[in-house]
Amino acid sequence: MSVALTDRQWIWLAAGFYLAGFLLGTLSVLRGGRPSGLAVYGLILGGFVLQNIGLGLRGHAVGGCPLGNTFEMFQFTAWASIILYLVVGVAFRSSLLGHLTAALAAVLTLVSLSIPAWDATRRAHIFGGNPWIEFHAALALFSYGVFGLLALTSLLSLLRLHSLKSKHTGGWFAFLPSVLDLDLIGVRLLTTGVVLLAASLTVGSVYWLRDTASVSLPKLLITVLIWAAYAGALTLRLRGRLLAKRFAWTCVALFVAALLSLGPVNASRHPVAVATRPLASP
Repeated sequence: MSVALTDRQWIWLAAGFYLAGFLLGTLSVLRGGRPSGLAVYGLILGGFVLQNIGLGLRGHAVGGCPLGNTFEMFQFTAWASIILYLVVGVAFRSSLLGHLTAALAAVLTLVSLSIPAWDATRRAHIFGGNPWIEFHAALALFSYGVFGLLALTSLLSLLRLHSLKSKHTGGWFAFLPSVLDLDLIGVRLLTTGVVLLAASLTVGSVYWLRDTASVSLPKLLITVLIWAAYAGALTLRLRGRLLAKRFAWTCVALFVAALLSLGPVNASRHPVAVATRPLASP
């Protein structure tokens, strides 16, 4: 008699695929070669399918997009980063980006799975059946996925700048994109993320102005501050005042801040959400 897997078990399997992709890429790099692009891509795709199944089961259970607790928000951010890589990854022409994407997805999924408190309470119907509010929340988390991919390209930029400064351009450094290509990709990703988060805030503000009690003030302030920080970084970059290493480190630091903000944002949810079953499965 077969036993159906729970949503979390599907996501555990997805995390295993992401981790396998990262370890395979790391092994290739340690051997002095290019990370196996096709194999890593296949493992990421497999993990994405498994994660889709897990999140789909979760969404069916809670009656909407699963964004009701910190665990679900981390999972959605990882999912968004993966789908972006799978869709546009070929354009980057960098197997190292796939390697780092697998690392990011593995970290986000495994960390959130390993902290039971983040998924101790699951909320059902948190958007009240309003598709626009659900769209607002999903769009905001999708912009975080864009910022995650931006952080990865920023790490590649730092590696490329280090290789040029140290005059180590051989080995696996030879597989890195050029500084100009990475900078162009970074600006485009930053612009896309800022626009998406601005659109999310615009949609959310329409309903907030109708009922200011529907969104807690801390959640609103944190989200606006994250957007303002990224918008400020984009403005400084376009004006030529935030370049090279400073731009890359800023993008990495802002993504860390965005991830850290997910906990307070979830904790400040308005208490109208309905608590469902407590965590009982691995």
